[in-house]
Amino acid sequence: MYDILLVDGVNMKNNREKIVIKTSIISILANAFLAGFKAFVGMLSNSIAIILDAVNNLSDTLSSIITIVGTKLAGAAPDKNHPYGYGRIEYMTSLVVSAIVLYAGITSLVESVKKIINPIDVDYSTVTLVILVSAIVVKFILGMYVKKVGKKINSDSLVASGSDAFNDAILSMSVLFSAVIYLLFNISIEAYVGVLLSLFIIKSGYELIKESVDNMLGTRIESDLARKIKKEILKEEEVKGVFDLVLNDYGPDKYLGSVHVEVRDTLSVSELDGISRRITRTIMQKYGVILHTIGVYSINTSDERVINTQNDIHKIVFSHDNILQMHGFYLDEEEKTISFDIIIDFKEKSPEELYKKIYDEVRKKYKDYKLVITLDIDISD
Repeated sequence: MYDILLVDGVNMKNNREKIVIKTSIISILANAFLAGFKAFVGMLSNSIAIILDAVNNLSDTLSSIITIVGTKLAGAAPDKNHPYGYGRIEYMTSLVVSAIVLYAGITSLVESVKKIINPIDVDYSTVTLVILVSAIVVKFILGMYVKKVGKKINSDSLVASGSDAFNDAILSMSVLFSAVIYLLFNISIEAYVGVLLSLFIIKSGYELIKESVDNMLGTRIESDLARKIKKEILKEEEVKGVFDLVLNDYGPDKYLGSVHVEVRDTLSVSELDGISRRITRTIMQKYGVILHTIGVYSINTSDERVINTQNDIHKIVFSHDNILQMHGFYLDEEEKTISFDIIIDFKEKSPEELYKKIYDEVRKKYKDYKLVITLDIDISD
């Protein structure tokens, strides 16, 4: 079973890599073609806006080349020093592409302001308009295609490139609008429109950089995925609760994680082993997530006093605001120890103080026991 899953995983990775490279090559060819045409027309018409548009297309060509390089590096096989592979390199290349978008926006802004201060005469023609319209259509189609493929295969680099293509199309539309206004009314507004569009591109670049940095730092598990995994695990008859789902992202669609399940304390080791294996296999097959560790919390089903103690402490804990969860309760009568985990909402301004309050209240009531309360993190829905 695991051999089959591994082969499927390799095939999926190879197919994804081929799609990213194919899409990036299409972007390179389209942008190189547009850059050449726009540079030629820009020099003929003496339009700084069209020349900047050509430079922007050239930066897109560079972005696509970086995306291909990043994808090839990210697809490298795991080794001793990097046992989880090189998938996160793709987030780094996405950051580089985003930085190029930001740089293009800043450059456009600077040049547009210069043109406002020192205006120059332009010479638009019908050919100029036709080329601008064609470039806009090509860029919109390219942007939709690249972004659609990027979302389909979960490639941040392609999504960033697709967004950049949309921005370029909008920028070209502003240049076209400026040309039409100039031809109809002999009024040059391209520099002012360029400022507005440059600010738009800068904003887009900033947002793309933020998203790339978030992915590199690690973000909260997607709510829908977390809920589906927990719901699937709860389908296992003996599992009464699912907690502490942790997924570590080692590249697009490559999750390794762990989880705690709550089961009756009367189950044998053999039964627990079977449950663990079924959960691991099911989650891998349905969601492509490898749960390399499944921890166990036992539910006391025979000692009424332990059950009552747990219920009593549960009331104490949830008498406070911003408590999201209490789990992993365990009472060791022989060692005179009570232990459990609590999760405090991130919106709580003083989680340490709230923790201390709960600790003191429980400690006061059960002073004959050693108390171990773990302040857990709200990592998944």
